[in-house]
Amino acid sequence: MQFMQMGTWYQTGDVKGVSYSCGYCGTLTSPSRGYTTIEHGHHPAGKIYICANCRKPTYFCGDIQTPGPLVGNPVKHLPENVEHMYEEARACITVGAYTSAVLACRKILMNVAVQEGAEGDKSFQYYVDYLESNNYLPPKGKTWVDKIRQKGNEATHEINPMSLEDARQIIGFTELLLRFIYEFPATVQEN
Repeated sequence: MQFMQMGTWYQTGDVKGVSYSCGYCGTLTSPSRGYTTIEHGHHPAGKIYICANCRKPTYFCGDIQTPGPLVGNPVKHLPENVEHMYEEARACITVGAYTSAVLACRKILMNVAVQEGAEGDKSFQYYVDYLESNNYLPPKGKTWVDKIRQKGNEATHEINPMSLEDARQIIGFTELLLRFIYEFPATVQEN
């Protein structure tokens, strides 16, 4: 039986000295309980830790964490459709779908432009121009949008996949842009 060759899982046991960033809730957690296997043949020992915050399991095989840690940070005051796309982009990275994360960030630019009054069913360049000409970009923010656009175009039209570093960079620029357009103005209005 294939499963038995991979090792036998044991009941939960105490876990000490472990911390990781949960791929579900984003919390830096130090679980107290988990499951382990014993190394069997050429299969490394696996571990499942239970997040102390959200109580969801994370699997570790060597240095590989599944789901991986969330990249980027939550952004407050996002419209529902923009928030959905942003969280989807962040979730893509947790499972190694780096090209999909970059594509989702590209789509966020379109969603933001339409949310802020741009017409639907236009070219992607129209949406980028709309954001710039209507002052939705911070000073020198055109560079961020150009990078999101360029990497998004590369992900769309070229064969090579995006890397983790590509995805992290594009999520970072997207997060900054969303904070500038939605979070910062709402924070000022609250005070």
